[in-house]
Formats: sequence, C-alpha cells, structure tokens
Amino acid sequence: MGGHVLAAASREQMAYAVDVPRPLAAEALEVLADAVLNPRFEAHEVAEAAARLEADRAAAGEASPQAVLLEGLHEVAFTGGLARPLIAPPGASPKLTPDALRAFVAANYTAPRMVLAGAGIGHAELSGLGSPLLAAALPAGAPRPASPASAYVGGDFRQYSAAGLTHTMLAFEAPGGWRAVEAAVALTVAQFLLGGGGSFSAGGPGKGMHSRLYTRVLNRHAWVHNCTAFSSLYNDTGLVGVFATAESAKAADVVSVVAAELAALASAPVPAADLERAKAAAISSVLMNLESRAVVAEDIGRQVLTYGHRKPVAEFVGAIRALSPGGLQAAVKACLATPLTMATLGDIAAVPRYDAVAAKFK
Repeated sequence: MGGHVLAAASREQMAYAVDVPRPLAAEALEVLADAVLNPRFEAHEVAEAAARLEADRAAAGEASPQAVLLEGLHEVAFTGGLARPLIAPPGASPKLTPDALRAFVAANYTAPRMVLAGAGIGHAELSGLGSPLLAAALPAGAPRPASPASAYVGGDFRQYSAAGLTHTMLAFEAPGGWRAVEAAVALTVAQFLLGGGGSFSAGGPGKGMHSRLYTRVLNRHAWVHNCTAFSSLYNDTGLVGVFATAESAKAADVVSVVAAELAALASAPVPAADLERAKAAAISSVLMNLESRAVVAEDIGRQVLTYGHRKPVAEFVGAIRALSPGGLQAAVKACLATPLTMATLGDIAAVPRYDAVAAKFK
C-alpha cells in the first residue's frame, strides 16, 4: 500500500499505527485491526524477536547510557507498576513464549482499554470503517480493569562501567502527572528553560545556546560532555530532572553543578525574558509536532486514554502563555520537595553518597 507502520510501547500505553494514502484507509484499517487483535505469534518469530531483545539490551549500555539510567531510575523511584521494566531484563527472553504473549493480548487488548484514532479522516467515516472490524472482536460492556498501582518513593541506582565517562540522572516526582494539567504545563516549560544537549554543539546557532544548561553548564565546564533536562510524565505521576555526562574524575563536581541548577529554579522566579523564550520554544515544539498527521492521531488516542477526551490544542497553548515566573517556581518547588531519585552509570565510586546529594535540596 506504500504505507508506514509503527508499533511503540511506553509504560502505560501501547500504540499501533499505519499511515497510508487517503484512498487506502479502509484496507489499511482492516490490516491494522487484524494485526493487533489476531496476531498468530508463530513460535519461530517470537524466538527471533526475543533474541533481538537480548542483543539490544546487551548493547544498550554503551550505545544508550541514558536509556539504561532511565530504566534504573524507574526501578528505584517507584513501587508497583511503574517500577516494572520497560526493556526486557536479562533472562527474560525464555518467558516470552507464544502462550505468554497471547495471554497478555487477551488481558489487555479489551474494549474499555482501547481507542481507535485517526487524522486526515472524518470521525463518522472512521467510526463506520472501524465498528465492523472491532465490535465483534471487542465486546462492549466489560468494566475497565484497574491499572497496577504505583507510588513514588525515590531512591538510588548505581551500575559500574569502566568506560571513562560517568553518566548521572537526578530526578524528582512530578506530582499529578498529565492529569495535573497546570503543573504539567509548568514543568514542560521548565524543561525548555533548562534545555541543554551535547557539548559538541554548545554555542552553535540553533542548538539551544540560550538555555540555562548551555549557558551555565556546558559553556563553563569543558569536562561536561552532555547536560540535558528530561521528563517522563504518566497519567498520575512522573519524573523530571537532568541527565549529565562528565569525565569520571569530575563525577562529584557534575552532580553538584546539576543540583545547583535545579535548586536555582525553585529558589527565585526566573527573569521574564528567559521565561518568555522558554514558553515560545514550548509552543513552537507543540505546534511543529502537530503538523504531522501521524503525531496528531497518536496524540488523540493517548489523550482519550488519559483524559477521556482530546483537549483543544489552544487550551495547552493558552496555559503555556499564561504561565508566570511564580507559577513555574511553585511547580519546580513542589517537585524538589519530593524525595530525590538518582541513577549513575560509570565510576560509581567517585559519585557522592545519596544522602549527601539529597541534602543539597533541603
């Protein structure tokens, strides 16, 4: 059909998408529904996928230290559902059998937990195409199963590596997650305010050179290789923080520098000009992403699962524009009042003790 297909998993949601020329919508939807609801799970295909998972996990440490740390961060930050691994841990592949996958689909791919969303097609037409395909396979009326409970507790994850660089994440809870819309908007703007990236592009045009982590960290400390703000928000909670990579001899220093930048956001309102620049960057990111119909379709589906409806884009943009310096400061202060979560990969002996780092935020 000349289409593009995608499957993506996060800790709370999974998405299956197909993007095709408009006249092929009916055929594409039939293929998509069949693939999602009636997978064959042939034994040899499952075995090959499980082997690839093991290989990807083994290579992840060097190829993507940020992914390794993010897994470790969730492991110690939460109890319950969000603490469970997203990336298959060592030794998990033998458990990934056709029967196990069929049981997962049967338990989770039910009508109360699924949304059919589309972009570039009218609601009535999409409903007309989807109903015959989904109604029989997904009987209505069943109650929506409760999601596994999660509680934020904070903690310390450390994994030794002799690579010569130390990678660190400092993070705190985002209370309320996406459902606390006002706070989520403020923390999104805070992420753009901190910004950051790799040292190779520090000061380069269009590379975020005005963000705080560039001007106050990367441009001042040559031993910092990367310093980037991040967030992982979920329906009712989330994580916000900073990922940093530095020469191992400077592991203690980079922790202090990152802690100081996070604490600075809570200690005083940011200058109005800096906030306006961050708000403009956040709005630009939202609007540019939504130029893609594939992104729009996924956004509709995820918002319906989270809020029960899709919020107008103007509502988010308006909330960003209405954010004041005091509002941003209050949102960051609420995060820093939660227990610290820390994750380190590298020369962990050189990294300060958890309690010493946590004390920097008291």
